[in-house]
Amino acid sequence: MKLTFLGTGTSFGIPVPGCGCAVCTSDDPRNQRTRHGLLLEQGGRRLLVDTPPELRLQLVRAGVDGLDGVFITHPHADHVHGIDDLRAFTAHADDRLPVHLAAEYEDEMKRRFHYIWGDEVRLNPGTTAPRLNLTTFEDRDRVRAAGLDLEVVAFPHGWFRSYGFRAGEVAVIVDAKRVPEDAMELLTGVRVLVINALWFGRPHPTHFNVEEAVETARALEAESTYLTHLTHRLDHADLESRLPAGVQPAYDGLTIEV
Repeated sequence: MKLTFLGTGTSFGIPVPGCGCAVCTSDDPRNQRTRHGLLLEQGGRRLLVDTPPELRLQLVRAGVDGLDGVFITHPHADHVHGIDDLRAFTAHADDRLPVHLAAEYEDEMKRRFHYIWGDEVRLNPGTTAPRLNLTTFEDRDRVRAAGLDLEVVAFPHGWFRSYGFRAGEVAVIVDAKRVPEDAMELLTGVRVLVINALWFGRPHPTHFNVEEAVETARALEAESTYLTHLTHRLDHADLESRLPAGVQPAYDGLTIEV
């Protein structure tokens, strides 16, 4: 399996508009972070995780010319507001692109993007909208997406829940504050763990900080861990130097083979 980190930033992205901090003005391209997007490839098929606002730019940079499925972790703006960019793959396709979403968010997504899933979608002649087949899942379901078997887990994210999964030797945890106790066994022992981490020090009510993410990686006995969803309080090189063996920061464009 191949993983490509399309975007590794938080909801603000980096550089943050109007910010003159050392990270936002850094010459290190690894400090330029678009909003969260992840691509999993296996057997010639591609699964996209989330559709962030910069999705078009991310897909062009990664040379992606087709998708076989999309997994939405949760409907916060930084994770779904690039969904219209999927038009590029559906405008001339025979089949609709499968989009996998938690059942608890189905109504919200259909309201927000009513021009895609409304009961009476009407397009003007010569115009297009993404042609998407929305399918829903529940916590702990086993989902077949783009040829991958995903074991889905809901993670607490403040008042919300964000969904991640285990796919073979890979686990993806995005926008989480903790791992439910009864999901520990399912996720333990993965070769590669992708997990969110905002900053060092001060706890956040809805996300792991770096220390919490590292502690979780240790508890899950992950062989290799990649931190994502990083803020402008984290300089890539500095963060890299402070992390323990087996844990490293991801960056936009990073590709790894599992």
